[in-house]
Amino acid sequence: MFLEMEANREKYAADISSIKEAHERIKPYIHRTPVLTSESLNSISGRSLFFKCECFQKGGAFKFRGACNAVLSLDAEQAAKGVVTHSSGNHAAALSLAAKIQGIPAYIVIPKGAPQCKVDNVIRYGGKVIWSESTMSSRETVASKVLQETGSVLIHPYNDGRIISGQGTIALELLEQIQEIDTIVVPISGGGLISGVALAAKSIKPSIRIIAAEPKGADDAAQSKVSGKIITLPVTNTIADGLRASLGDLTWPVVRDLVDDVITLEDCEIIEAMRMCYEILKVSVEPSGAIGLAAVLSNSFRNNPSWCDCKNIGIVLSGGNVDLGSLWDSLKGSK
Repeated sequence: MFLEMEANREKYAADISSIKEAHERIKPYIHRTPVLTSESLNSISGRSLFFKCECFQKGGAFKFRGACNAVLSLDAEQAAKGVVTHSSGNHAAALSLAAKIQGIPAYIVIPKGAPQCKVDNVIRYGGKVIWSESTMSSRETVASKVLQETGSVLIHPYNDGRIISGQGTIALELLEQIQEIDTIVVPISGGGLISGVALAAKSIKPSIRIIAAEPKGADDAAQSKVSGKIITLPVTNTIADGLRASLGDLTWPVVRDLVDDVITLEDCEIIEAMRMCYEILKVSVEPSGAIGLAAVLSNSFRNNPSWCDCKNIGIVLSGGNVDLGSLWDSLKGSK
C-alpha cells in the first residue's frame, strides 16, 4: 500500500508531508481532542471502540482544522480581501472562526433550511451571512457573485488540498493517542475528512483499514465506489444534514484508492447511535457525528467476514452541533 501511495502521490491533493505541516501550522489554535472509550459500547459491539471526539473541537466540529489551515496558508494580500465559502453549517462556522482569529472578513453563503444552530454559530463568530437556495448550483452561483464583488478567496468546504491536509491531522493525533487501532470509521460526504484521514493513517500504518459511513438517503460515495466514477444524486434525503454533499475531483481519487469500504445506514440506525452517544457515552453529537457508531453496530459490518479481525476501531465523532428542536422531532418520529 505504501509503495502504491508513493506512486500515486502526484495525483492526490495532499500527502503525509502536507498533513504534518498543517498540524504544525494549526496546533496553536486547535484543540487536541480527547479519545473516549466505553466498556458498555465495547460489549454491545464486540470490539474495542475508541471515539475521537471532534465534537469537542473549536466550532463544535472537525471542520475547524481544515478551515484554520486554509486561512493560515493565505499570504497577506489574499488575507486582506477575506474568504468566502458555501456551506450548510459546520464549515461555515469553522471558516468564520478561523477568519475572526486572523482578523479578516468571512463571507458565508448558506442554503435556506440550514440548521439554525449552525447559522447561529456563523453569526456568533462574525461571519457575514449571504443566503442561497438549497441546491448546489444556487450555492455556487451566489458564492461566485460574492467572489467577483469582494475579490475574496474561495475556501471550498472539502475539495481543497489545504482543507484535506487540515482534516488529516485527526489521524495523526488518533494514532499517537491509541497506537493499537487497526480500523478507522469516518463519516463521508464531500470526502475532505476521510481523504485526509486515509492519507495520513495509511502513510503511518499501511495495514490500517479505512471505512466510510454514509446515509442510505445520500449514498453517492457508495455508488461511486461500485461504478468506479463519481456519481452525483439529484436529491438526498437524510437526517444527517452534514452528509448530503457529493465527492469532488480532489477527494474522489483518495476515496477510490484508499477507502476500503462504504457502509450505508438508514436514518433510524443513525438516530439510535445518537441515542447511545447521549445515554452511554454521555456526549452530544449531531447525526453526521453518530454515523460511525451506527456503522460499527450495523449488521452489514458485523456480518461481513472481511471485517471480523477489526478489533480496535477508531470512530470519528465528527461534530456536535445539534439543532435540538429538529432532533426532538426526529426522535419522536422514530418511536
